[in-house]
Amino acid sequence: QVQLVASGGGSVQPGESLTLSCAASTFTFTSDQMHWVRQAPGKGLEWVSTISTGGGIKYYATPVKGRFTISRDNAKKTLYLQMNNLKPEDTAEYFCAQDADGRTRGQGTQVTVSS
Repeated sequence: QVQLVASGGGSVQPGESLTLSCAASTFTFTSDQMHWVRQAPGKGLEWVSTISTGGGIKYYATPVKGRFTISRDNAKKTLYLQMNNLKPEDTAEYFCAQDADGRTRGQGTQVTVSS
């Protein structure tokens, strides 16, 4: 059974940074594209970013492009999301998943951006 546990969220002010981590307990991690998705209060899931198996190819949703950086450490089976210049509209619960729709998402971590 795949387990994906995100951590690193918190409450920050606009312009600050956070780094999220996602620990994966699955032997397929190194052969899986991985994704970050988020869900803002009262809204549906939103795809945020995707990284290829080796980490060399990355994609970002327009609202986060230039501010967020996705990365992975296959030896540690861990996915990361470096978030800079956070905005109030980034407030959401963040999940990592094996699919871009977030159907395989695991435990999320809350990010709150407010002044």
